[in-house]
Amino acid sequence: MSDWFPPRRSAAAYCCVVGTPVAHSKSPLIHAAFAAETGIELDYDRVEVQPGTLAGAVTQFRQIGGIGMNVTVPLKLEAWSLAQVRSQRAQSAGAANTLWFDGDGQINADNTDGVGLVRDLTRNHHITLQDTTILLLGAGGAARGVVPALLDCAPKTLLISNRSAHKAKSLAEEFSGQTSIVEPVPWGDMRGIEQPQSIINATSLSLSGDVPPLDIDLLARAQICYDMMYSAEPTAFVAWCRENGAPVAVDGLGMLVEQAAESFTIWHGRTPQTGPVIKELRGL
Repeated sequence: MSDWFPPRRSAAAYCCVVGTPVAHSKSPLIHAAFAAETGIELDYDRVEVQPGTLAGAVTQFRQIGGIGMNVTVPLKLEAWSLAQVRSQRAQSAGAANTLWFDGDGQINADNTDGVGLVRDLTRNHHITLQDTTILLLGAGGAARGVVPALLDCAPKTLLISNRSAHKAKSLAEEFSGQTSIVEPVPWGDMRGIEQPQSIINATSLSLSGDVPPLDIDLLARAQICYDMMYSAEPTAFVAWCRENGAPVAVDGLGMLVEQAAESFTIWHGRTPQTGPVIKELRGL
């Protein structure tokens, strides 16, 4: 068996984030701040785990007394498959980013990405989602993970656009039984679509410095343009939106902190304050 985890440093609660690459992850900083605020003794590590090996890593993590594991790309589908008990959020999303063990030793899974996004939009940026039109760019795992939470907010319409049209159509059809209208729209040709109040980029284009093909007229009339990616400098999407008249354009750092807070609450039974942590990370 591979040794994924370093020797335990103390008797404190032990948690981690796994993925590849994972060295850039801010999760240790975030959870350390939550632990300090709530008075919980916690050790939290970044652990590189390659695709196809998560089962072994989870087994070893449980053997050394780990209690909570955050899962990032590209392991969220693998985490979902390993779980013996899945929350409704994980079941709906078809992916998991939070694992823990119950009293019977079973692997439990949740997906906190959607609630993290919604809380950042509504609590931190004061955006109204109910009875509005939302444009979601992308139809991959990141998009799938947030669709259920967005629909729980009862928007009037959720528009989904993706470079591969069949993926947008498939995702829209999967959730078409919801109260809100869920519709695919063409990638690169959104003329005539209903004006979205919120535009959410769930693609990874910002990682390569690219932006989705959007009509800039949509930007100026939106409440918010939101990139689920985050970086120390404005992402390519955020910068492009600001340059082209978007009144508000922000990255996904707040989402990262909010989804981490939900994981922290699941593991420790304490709900931390997120505002101070977001402010601190913005200043780094």
